[in-house]
Amino acid sequence: MPSVKLLSQKDSCYHINPKKTNNMKNVVLIGASGFVGTAILNELLNRNHKVTAIVRDAKKMNASNPNLTIVEADVTDTDALKEASKGKDTVISAYNPGWKNPHIYEDTLKNYPLIVESAKQAGVKRLLIVGGAGTLFVAPGLRLVDTGNLPAEWLPGVKSMGEFYLDYLMKEKDVDWILDRKSTRL
Repeated sequence: MPSVKLLSQKDSCYHINPKKTNNMKNVVLIGASGFVGTAILNELLNRNHKVTAIVRDAKKMNASNPNLTIVEADVTDTDALKEASKGKDTVISAYNPGWKNPHIYEDTLKNYPLIVESAKQAGVKRLLIVGGAGTLFVAPGLRLVDTGNLPAEWLPGVKSMGEFYLDYLMKEKDVDWILDRKSTRL
């Protein structure tokens, strides 16, 4: 079982095995056409990584690069996720069901476990999830989500990501995972 290393509540939480090395040259990026995903995609391509971008609508992709493969699939299609992830070093998820989606809370809690399980079944050893900044502590004992400073329409998405982290991801021991909650800094 991998060892656990939890770092600062300020930015990221990690469940990694420090003895493993993992070359991130061949990456799957889920949500590559979204706001956060596009920034990650550009950074990966600028660093010459091979990227398989999984998007709901390939027409939204503006990037063109010899290191880029675009796969049009929904995160609920676990067979497509597994197939795209086979042989890859890392899966990065910038998935968001959509801030205007009236079912964002339910979709987040349903679909993020599908992403985790698909990555594991494909044999991927490292999973990076970007999001959940609303669960950051902004003062001792006070999370951003509890400050009253977030728009009410964001709360279902923010709360569901926090629940996924606490109720599901924290219990995950079969894949090295990182939850990076810095997306508010883009």
